[in-house]
Amino acid sequence: MKQKYFLFGLILVGALVLAGAAAADDPKPAVGQTKEPVAGAVPDQAPKGVPGPTQEPIAAPPPAKDGQAAPGQAQAPAAATQGYSGKVVDAQTKAPIAGALVTLGDQQVRADKDGAFHLEGAGETLKLRFPGYARREIATSELGTPPAEIALTPFMVKALYLSSYGFASKQIREAAKEAIKLNNMNALVIDVKGDRGFIPFKVDIPLADEVGAQKTILFKDIKAVVASLKEQGLYLIARIVVFKDDPLAAARPQWAVKSKGGGVFRDRERLRWIDPFHQEAWDYNIAIAKASAEAGFDEVQFDYVRFPDNRRVGFAKPANQDSRTEAITGFLKAAHRALAPYNVMVAADIFGYVMWNLDDTGIGQKVDASLEAVDVVCPMLYPSGYQFGIPKYKNPVQNTYEIVYLSLKRAQERTGANPLRFRPWLQAFRDYAFRGGDFKEEKMRIQIKASDKFGASGWMFWNPRNIYPTGKFAD
Repeated sequence: MKQKYFLFGLILVGALVLAGAAAADDPKPAVGQTKEPVAGAVPDQAPKGVPGPTQEPIAAPPPAKDGQAAPGQAQAPAAATQGYSGKVVDAQTKAPIAGALVTLGDQQVRADKDGAFHLEGAGETLKLRFPGYARREIATSELGTPPAEIALTPFMVKALYLSSYGFASKQIREAAKEAIKLNNMNALVIDVKGDRGFIPFKVDIPLADEVGAQKTILFKDIKAVVASLKEQGLYLIARIVVFKDDPLAAARPQWAVKSKGGGVFRDRERLRWIDPFHQEAWDYNIAIAKASAEAGFDEVQFDYVRFPDNRRVGFAKPANQDSRTEAITGFLKAAHRALAPYNVMVAADIFGYVMWNLDDTGIGQKVDASLEAVDVVCPMLYPSGYQFGIPKYKNPVQNTYEIVYLSLKRAQERTGANPLRFRPWLQAFRDYAFRGGDFKEEKMRIQIKASDKFGASGWMFWNPRNIYPTGKFAD
């Protein structure tokens, strides 16, 4: 985009985006509009470059006191540390995969621009991943001299979203699976901790029981459910809503976002939020993410990983652009480190306007900072959420292709990141801002075309009611 148009757009967007930030997050109507009911949900449920190899230690449990074994137990010998080298390449083109993450035991590195890596650690299995490719594990015994060439198979995520209640409904679940089959899709995004803070399966996290997040157990054996879906060839993404957490904020009001008028802040839906400055809440959400990985999910995706878009609130620390961004990025980095041994992909959902704004949009989200913290950034590019448009395109629902493509392109130009590091959320719900009607097959195809043209590592469709078209919209 030419410089003059960018400057014009920046002025326009910077002036107006805060007023519309909430609509870019989830397809919720503006204040005063009627909210559509969510199918299959409880009555009050809401809808929604790379440097050279750098050694990165992974968070690990502390050793036994004084490094001693428990009484009556033999001291286990320390595993031998060895050095391993290799080159990560595309299985089809043999091109190097710069930035591929390689993990061994408690160590991890990223491949350099030539796909080469070297790390030292202890363990029997080398784990590798990068957006746009299937994850892989390889025994260290298979690594020889000269350094091994390890190939990753291209894999584009093509997903639909289901709430936990939607997935628990046989009718909704089967309809979604039929849409996936008809459109040659391969993935599901499922709520593990949704907008209301509930976790639909048992987790060994005392705080979850204490705050009431385990009141409704929809899946008695989540590992069996996950295994069944994966047998059907589905890539499974665990969506975790982070700082919008009514049960946790109710039980721990000292961690909650405060209203400047006094008391605990509540948003338009009368729900409470956790203050992102409280790292105790980080630990809680990271524990849920670990439970998701242990259940067999392929990816953990953090949503509402931001400050509330409201200026009339108070926090535990002074909130400014730097401190907000540091808190949000800090949480994401901590989660990424903690999840490294599981070799799950780690993603973060961010506002669509973050692709354009140079500040943190008042909520702690910056596209460059997010890319530094997680594997995949998932901008919410719903045209209905761009209520002020973008430069040259003032009616987003009439310029659906441009909204998706130019937003992704702008982010890539600003950061220099590999396009595979982005995977957008796309719109499959009725427009609520421009009288643009339903976003069904035709408009869904347009959004897919824009994402594919950009070169993203896939796409995901959001409909808070979990109702998707019965016709064909993807190849």
